[in-house]
Amino acid sequence: MVERGGTIKVLLLVYQSFGLVFGNLSLTPLYVYKITFSGRLRNYQTEDAILGAYSVIFWTLTLLSLFKYVVIVLSADDNGEGGIMALYSLLCRNAKFCLLPNYQAADEELFPYNYTSYRNLPPSLLRRFIERHRTSKTCLLCLVLLGAGMVISIGVLAPAISVFASVEGLKIQTNNVPNSTVVNTACILLVVLFVLHHRGFHMVAFLFSPIIILWLLCITAVGIYNIVRWNPGVYQALSPYYVYNFFKVTGKDGWISLGGILLCLTGTEAMFADLGHYTATSIRVAFSCFIYPCLVIQYMGQAAFFSKNLSTASMSFYASVPDTFFWPVLVVATLSAIVAGQAVISTTFSIVKECHAFGCFPRVKIVHSRRWVPGQIYVPEINWILMILSLAVTLGFRDTNRIGNAYGLAYLAVTIVTTLLTSLVINLAWQKSAILALSFSIFFGSVEIIYLSSSIMRIPKGGWVTLLFTAVFSVIMYVWHHGLRKKFLFDQHNKVSMKWVFTLGPSLGIIRVPGIGLIYTELATGVPATFTHFLTNLPAFYQVVVFVCVKTVPISHVPLKERFLIGRIGPKSYRIYRCIIRNGYKDTFTNGEDFENDLVMSIAEFIQMEAEGSGAAVGSVDGRMAVVRTSEKFGTRLVVLESYFPGEGSSSHPPATASGLKSVTLQNLKSSYEQESPQLNRRRRVRFELVNTKYKDQSVKEELLELVDAKCAGVTYVIGHSHIKAKSSSSFLNKFAINIAYSFLRKNCRSPAVALNIPHICLIEVGMNYHV
Repeated sequence: MVERGGTIKVLLLVYQSFGLVFGNLSLTPLYVYKITFSGRLRNYQTEDAILGAYSVIFWTLTLLSLFKYVVIVLSADDNGEGGIMALYSLLCRNAKFCLLPNYQAADEELFPYNYTSYRNLPPSLLRRFIERHRTSKTCLLCLVLLGAGMVISIGVLAPAISVFASVEGLKIQTNNVPNSTVVNTACILLVVLFVLHHRGFHMVAFLFSPIIILWLLCITAVGIYNIVRWNPGVYQALSPYYVYNFFKVTGKDGWISLGGILLCLTGTEAMFADLGHYTATSIRVAFSCFIYPCLVIQYMGQAAFFSKNLSTASMSFYASVPDTFFWPVLVVATLSAIVAGQAVISTTFSIVKECHAFGCFPRVKIVHSRRWVPGQIYVPEINWILMILSLAVTLGFRDTNRIGNAYGLAYLAVTIVTTLLTSLVINLAWQKSAILALSFSIFFGSVEIIYLSSSIMRIPKGGWVTLLFTAVFSVIMYVWHHGLRKKFLFDQHNKVSMKWVFTLGPSLGIIRVPGIGLIYTELATGVPATFTHFLTNLPAFYQVVVFVCVKTVPISHVPLKERFLIGRIGPKSYRIYRCIIRNGYKDTFTNGEDFENDLVMSIAEFIQMEAEGSGAAVGSVDGRMAVVRTSEKFGTRLVVLESYFPGEGSSSHPPATASGLKSVTLQNLKSSYEQESPQLNRRRRVRFELVNTKYKDQSVKEELLELVDAKCAGVTYVIGHSHIKAKSSSSFLNKFAINIAYSFLRKNCRSPAVALNIPHICLIEVGMNYHV
């Protein structure tokens, strides 16, 4: 029964993957032959050239899609996640390659971090070289950002070429239809595509897989028909001899045509990039048993048709479709293009989210919804940018050949980056020999470089757009990373000495008012200068102080129980704590009432664990910090008494501020704020209660009661409002990057408070000047 249940689950994932993984790959027959024979190869309209081109397509699809991705690359997953950033994360965990700040030894104790049994093995020469040279780490990051920039460029080009090619058949069936009508139709469909994503494609997501399956059946049926009808002996072109004969007949022109043939691979990367939504087994079954045979038959059918209708080789896929089935195939192709576009856009959102988590992309709004396909996100800013750029490419080129040239170059760059990173994973993460890793890189890399040399020839004919988009996106990501790193180093250099804090005494030399103050900082150790700057200008603060550091660790997901790392700063009487929130690059952290309650529960558990002296036995400890949620007693000693919304049964639920706010004026002011702010008024409130437990040390109970009273009084968020400027002595390049580029990005992206979903009524911003 267990085996049967597992088989059913795999088949269900196979079915779902058709709509969200293979849509773009299944549409490649629309334009591969057309673009391949649109250049000088048009002069070789012979049966040998047609069959040779098909043989090259078959072996390209077999070597790079089947052997490379399905057999090898899908195994290089990061705890089930795939893609360029997953490979980078895998490398960062197995060696000190990551440029992310705030590394802690406790991070390696996270459950998903247990990468191996290889940790005690001596490091390889390559690993030692990269770890010792910061320049090599920067080069590795630049390689990753280059691949990420290409993925975003694919998010622009893939919808454009898929939609354009799907409606281009109108010119085949109706000779009087001008090209401008086809372009305008494609633009309308592109707008519909992106608006549909904005409105929420979850409403029609159940149709995605049936549409792609119907499309696969259509192209398979058309392929079989053309094989039987026009050239039953076309199967002989599966022999590698036809590849040799193709280049023998076409020579240099055949080499240049590889820039069109490589388009048969476009969409293959999605198998690895979207691996997190499925499993490697389901992807392998779907491609090997369904997608690959359908594509081979379709390309064979087109070759059979074109071998007997040589003048149509440079025309659209629709030339090979029988007249009886033309309009049904056109409709299904158009619907499939919309489905494929949705999947590509979602992949683009994912790479943006992952780059942002690694500190390499400006802050954007990331929308999650349970109604959507699990794991899918929506980024409004990126959605509209992709739409504008896709429309610009369609209206500017007005031709699938030029769009295809740009698209092929973008895909090829991504697959080369994947090859290089996978070879590093083989050597550094899998601990295989350098010879095996080098063999993988040379074997597949040599094939890809041959295609790259052909694609370079197409840069003047549309490929320059890919270079332009990728350059812009990659520079944006690197500048943002550079600015964040400089800011962190400044904070680290200017953090306050603990001795200075201790000399202030328990009151910190200021007035302590009821409530909890959450001070957000990039630092995982020490006291940030933001705190002292605040006290200098306003010598009053909350009775409970928590320094909150939200950071990303190089794993995909951090289990909720291991996410909070709690510790204490200074003696108990100071009531100063530290909370480090560790997220994976696929996790999303947002503030809210649940976060505040979890934080209070975690601090309370830490206080009791500390008193019992059981911190080290219960969880991982980094100095005086511990993972408290792994305790079996978590949530049993400080419990939630009840939860309610303000305004519900005011007679039975006293105001949450009653026990904490000692000033009647503050109570009235907060009440008026809550009435004026419906968003704040809708926030769920909880009340905590200590379980009747006998405490050996009454100071522990007093500290817990003070924590509960502070929570009732309210929580305030303190974040830095920084103004960053390059030092006068720094280089011109650094001044340009910080004063112009980074400053522009900071002013035009989401503010930290908005990105963290902090209510304005609970927010205090502290101005800070940075000279980096």
